[in-house]
Amino acid sequence: MKLTYHTFDLRLRHTFTIAHDSRDIQPTLIVELSDEDFQGFGEATSNPYYGITIDNMIQSLDAVRDIVENVKYGSAEELWGQVHPFLESNSFAQCALDEAAQDFFAKKKGQKLYQSWGLSTDKNPLTNFTIGIDTVEKMVSKMKELPWPIYKIKLGTDDDLRIVQELRKNTKAIFRVDANCAWTADQTIDLAPKLKNLGVEFIEQPLPANDIDGMRRVFAESVLPVIADESCIVEEDVKKCHGLFHGVNVKLTKCGGPTAAKRMIAEAKTLGMKTMIGCMTETSVGISAIAHLLPLLDYVDMDGSLLISNDPATGVTFDYGKVIYPNANGSGAFLKS
Repeated sequence: MKLTYHTFDLRLRHTFTIAHDSRDIQPTLIVELSDEDFQGFGEATSNPYYGITIDNMIQSLDAVRDIVENVKYGSAEELWGQVHPFLESNSFAQCALDEAAQDFFAKKKGQKLYQSWGLSTDKNPLTNFTIGIDTVEKMVSKMKELPWPIYKIKLGTDDDLRIVQELRKNTKAIFRVDANCAWTADQTIDLAPKLKNLGVEFIEQPLPANDIDGMRRVFAESVLPVIADESCIVEEDVKKCHGLFHGVNVKLTKCGGPTAAKRMIAEAKTLGMKTMIGCMTETSVGISAIAHLLPLLDYVDMDGSLLISNDPATGVTFDYGKVIYPNANGSGAFLKS
């Protein structure tokens, strides 16, 4: 097995702003695993909020290169277990490697990735499209640029209710709102019925992750479901979110890839919680990996490849929120030549 890195600076179609970040360029690392017959691709983007850079991902992966290239393993799950003790502090690096391994071994089996997991795509959820924080006029313009059945609206301003009211005037689409930890419990409980009347389906991560008492109040009193994001990063967090959130948004980069994500989703279902996967502005490589987990999900936010203008890869495509899988085994993702 050979381990190769590909780095890219992704150009966002619009400045992307959330409650604690704003950016025009998104650096990403694409990992390739290959032998003489097959190639597998995986991805993780850099993230200042979590202290993740392209350099420290590469450094972490270099530390396990000997295991990846020279130790015998027969599955992506087996490789995940062997490298996890060394990559526990850099889940983004583990994610890129795990996606590549899942892709590689599914191709080796001659199957699409979801088929290798024994899943059926008959009831896949639609993906939302994210509208970042901006002036109301620009947010409306972004919606009109890409008509979509479900929009996720980034909030966390002093004018959040008016933003949703104005956006509602321009579409009949389902809304989801994501405050990225910017609200208080009182704000959330007060806003929830007003947002529900505006066609909002749920609220994602309204409070800071350390506000346990506040989330307990919100869980009990909010008329809208609340979904954990920043509060649910790794596997042990799922149980901690039970009784505080109605569901969890699993990010592959944060938990270490599809291998860990499947375990988190299974646990959430056992606890009676809704399941969701979100993206981190990945290319078609990372987005295609998410696509094969859709049969396990209630909701999905996998619009990363739609938000960039220079996607260096091909993979799944979209038809008004519906994922279209390419006619290829594995995840279906390949780097453009």
